[in-house]
Amino acid sequence: MQAMIVFVDEAGDTGLKLKQGSSQFFIITLVIFDEDDEALACDQRIALLRRELGVGQEFEFHFNETPRRIKDHFFKAIVPYNFFYVSTIINKKNFYGEGFKFKNSFYKYACRLVFDNVKQYLEHAIVVFDGSGSRQFKQELATYLRKRMNDDATLRVRKVKMQDSKNNNLIQLADMVCGAVNLSLKSSEDENWEYRRLIGHRELSARVWPQRMNVEKREQYKKMKVNKNLRRGSDTKKKPKP
Repeated sequence: MQAMIVFVDEAGDTGLKLKQGSSQFFIITLVIFDEDDEALACDQRIALLRRELGVGQEFEFHFNETPRRIKDHFFKAIVPYNFFYVSTIINKKNFYGEGFKFKNSFYKYACRLVFDNVKQYLEHAIVVFDGSGSRQFKQELATYLRKRMNDDATLRVRKVKMQDSKNNNLIQLADMVCGAVNLSLKSSEDENWEYRRLIGHRELSARVWPQRMNVEKREQYKKMKVNKNLRRGSDTKKKPKP
């Protein structure tokens, strides 16, 4: 039986002090393989890519630390493989709540948002997190995730694992994909969208939270406001004297 495998990584930080240097966005990304055979094939391709690039088997693909030339080769190498990804983008500029000042609470909530977005697609999934950080917190997160995703009728998350990203090519894939999403948020310039556009057909969703009105609704609201002002102006015109 084929297993669904989900790899998790993030970009940005959980700090809320934007004026003191915290990132505006915190992005958490899931890279999802419906079949473990496809995951294995992609894993092997990334290992082969290291040999092709001559970087050595210890080299870790980490978006912020990887030269542009290597990024180009990486994304072209992984595009053919059958995975999809989901990102939740938290705009901390519009993010409030005393509880979210604590790193673990913030991260747990971010996980809740992104996993809720894919809940309908998950079935007997194995979820793999980067094992760095507090082991106790990661164990608490695993318990929390299983309780939130599973119910008596459906087993959506079968197992949660913690693995070192240095030894896991597909956690590194999640890092690179998440980094591409993060880069696209910096500006609308083509070069910042290059990698995200390249893997665009693999994007299931990338939602910004807190949610804002979409463009169509915003334009509709503007029209309603203009029409209302026009009507108000016509009502206040002085009627000509008889």
